[in-house]
Amino acid sequence: MKFFADTAVIDEIKELAETGLLDGVTTNPTLIHKSGGDFVETVTEITKIVQGPVSAEVVALDHDGMMREAEVLRKIADHVAIKVPLTPDGLKTCRKLRGDGTMVNVTLCFSANQALLAAKAGATFISPFVGRLDDVGQNGMDLISDIRLIYDNYDYDTQILAASIRSPVHMLEAAKIGADVATAPTKILMQMFNHPLTDNGIASFLKDWQATGQKIV
Repeated sequence: MKFFADTAVIDEIKELAETGLLDGVTTNPTLIHKSGGDFVETVTEITKIVQGPVSAEVVALDHDGMMREAEVLRKIADHVAIKVPLTPDGLKTCRKLRGDGTMVNVTLCFSANQALLAAKAGATFISPFVGRLDDVGQNGMDLISDIRLIYDNYDYDTQILAASIRSPVHMLEAAKIGADVATAPTKILMQMFNHPLTDNGIASFLKDWQATGQKIV
């Protein structure tokens, strides 16, 4: 499973990129706003750090407006994925952009029917929002399972990008189901390193090493 960082904070992206585990980045207007940076400048800076897909979201709601904004965003770098909402105009824009060879991330997916429509429109990525479904009493991972089944039934090449990830457990479940990608905040990605037995093991090794009185360098 590929790991995308769901952030627009440059320092966080640099730190994650240095681990070698980062495959891409997803942004949205909210994340850009929280980062305090200029939208186009921030996306441009991210594309210089990460060579994998960098999602940049349009804010227009009509097809013509989406296409105008997409034209600006896709000129930033070849690995920018234009993020569009799962609406009729969004999928119309998806079809047009995919015909031009541009990656498209169809976002705000909350049903398997919506995911089927996005795949038929040629989406590169479909972003089902797991956490937001959990918030309203549904099981977000059930949606990932349904989409995986449908896409496998018909050999759709649209990648399932599990989004609205709230915990390392979400990451694990997405991987077990077979999501192609999971995008998560930096905090969640870093929490995946944590285990008390790892911490205890390191402490024990250090204690034993110090008892030897030796040095490596």
